[in-house]
Amino acid sequence: MTTALDSSTQQRVDKWLSGNYDAATKESIQHLIDSGNTTELTDSFYRDLEFGTGGLRGILGVGSNRMNRYTVGAATQGLSNYINAAFPGEDVSVAIAHDSRRMSPEFAQLAADIFSANGIKVYLFSSLRPTPELSFAIRQLGCQSGLVITASHNPPEYNGYKVYWNDGGQVVSPHDKGIIAEVNKVTSVDEIKFLGIPERITMIDEVIDAPYVERVKSNAVNPDVIKRQANLNIVYTPIHGTGITLVPRVLDALGFNNVHIVEQQATPDGNFPTVKSPNPEERAAMQLALDLALSINADLVMATDPDADRVGAGARNHHGEFELLNGNQMASLIIYYLLNAWKDAGKLTGKEFVAKTIVTTDLIDQMCKNYGVTCYNTLTGFKYIAEVIRELEGKEKFIGGGEESYGYLIGDFVRDKDAIASCAIIAELTAYAKDQGKSLFDMLMAMYMENGFYYEALVSLTKKGKSGAEEIQQMMADFRANPPKSIAGSPVVRVDDYKALTRLDAQSGTSTAIEAGKMGIESSNVLQFFTEDGTKVSARPSGTEPKIKFYVSVREPLASKEAFDETYAQLKAKVQRVIDELQLT
Repeated sequence: MTTALDSSTQQRVDKWLSGNYDAATKESIQHLIDSGNTTELTDSFYRDLEFGTGGLRGILGVGSNRMNRYTVGAATQGLSNYINAAFPGEDVSVAIAHDSRRMSPEFAQLAADIFSANGIKVYLFSSLRPTPELSFAIRQLGCQSGLVITASHNPPEYNGYKVYWNDGGQVVSPHDKGIIAEVNKVTSVDEIKFLGIPERITMIDEVIDAPYVERVKSNAVNPDVIKRQANLNIVYTPIHGTGITLVPRVLDALGFNNVHIVEQQATPDGNFPTVKSPNPEERAAMQLALDLALSINADLVMATDPDADRVGAGARNHHGEFELLNGNQMASLIIYYLLNAWKDAGKLTGKEFVAKTIVTTDLIDQMCKNYGVTCYNTLTGFKYIAEVIRELEGKEKFIGGGEESYGYLIGDFVRDKDAIASCAIIAELTAYAKDQGKSLFDMLMAMYMENGFYYEALVSLTKKGKSGAEEIQQMMADFRANPPKSIAGSPVVRVDDYKALTRLDAQSGTSTAIEAGKMGIESSNVLQFFTEDGTKVSARPSGTEPKIKFYVSVREPLASKEAFDETYAQLKAKVQRVIDELQLT
């Protein structure tokens, strides 16, 4: 028995069947109808694919809720209209890059054509390039905006569309809402100017590659150490993505001459044939790299996601086994290394700062406090960190920053997370440790002994489709209506609600406002619970995936290296207790 579509979904289906869409698209829709596949029809048409504050992300396919020629076209037409209105009478330009995913080159060319048809000059990378290089290109070329076609580390069936502004950061207020309004005004496929003007499109590659590599090299704080440890044994995999274009080149430019590429994953391929998901946050995605690292007794293993803005890394622990470091650990190590290096070089003047997100480890806050460096906390998303950098430009000096989801930034010449520069600094700090007869893991333990052992875990629940989105919203509503009174035996003393922008003192019952309009802070569907003993739990629906994420953070002192295993076990057990108590499964 075939279930009828609801009226709004049926209207969208009819619009596509009767409108000025290509024959193949209409045939695909008709096939879904004829086969009675109402579930797929509903998911494809129950809404228009939302152009969010960062752009688009969705499953490839036909339909208003899918990534295809028409949804990408409407987004680009709306963005073109906004750019032209924002810079009236000016010669405006945009830069475009794309990753290795299916349809990424086609969508990049499509966007270039539409921009050019709207009188906008286009700088289009001739082949796949990392997202951070797109951010760099916007600033290098003086563009008003930019675009990268990528779905980051999502599964192969996804693609996406990320928009940047003239500072090289992803769009933030007021431009994000302004662009969304213009995109939403494009209600007919006939409004999209598909016919490109080739004279307005310039292909770019080495003209950006070379200066970008030089700027990454300039991040090095101990070049003499790199010279002494040039033979550092490094394994690297791009997981079939864009990292292959620049990570090996940058490591070579720095002087590392013993880099081993995982050949099975070296060729860009949007099907990601060797992994279930091209996400370096997942151990399975790095398994081939770990196998190679074990076989050649490597010092360091690194993996970048498809658009090379995130990096996963691992090293041998104190038992001689390869252990992958999570995003909080690596972000902390990078900041720990940079703070020490800046202090040793006499560069800490009181005008320096670090930036991170509110769900990233508070260990970074603690270290910054110890060094007299300001640590700014923003909402989740590197666009907010970029906003802080822009607001403080010329006033304070950015050292580095990061977020728990494996994204880090060193220096301010890029305004998004940068796995290319991160691979370079991770290799350098590993070389620095080895130069002192230590491992990367030894450095991690030293950091914990100095500042406390912070341990974090992420629980990510996938809820697909319309029903999943409704379930996620209900979970957040339930937490707001019935917040926990205690977590793992410790009373909840504070509740931060970033949707309402309120901070509740749970003991006194008084509520104060979280200041909106501060750098990197605005209304967002995030809840945080803080306990008396320093445990923190954050709940946040993903803005780019059909997921709700729970971030759990606990801490204890670390007395010695010898106490590491026991303390680690205690922290892991406590995290599991939190997960069980709050039913985060």
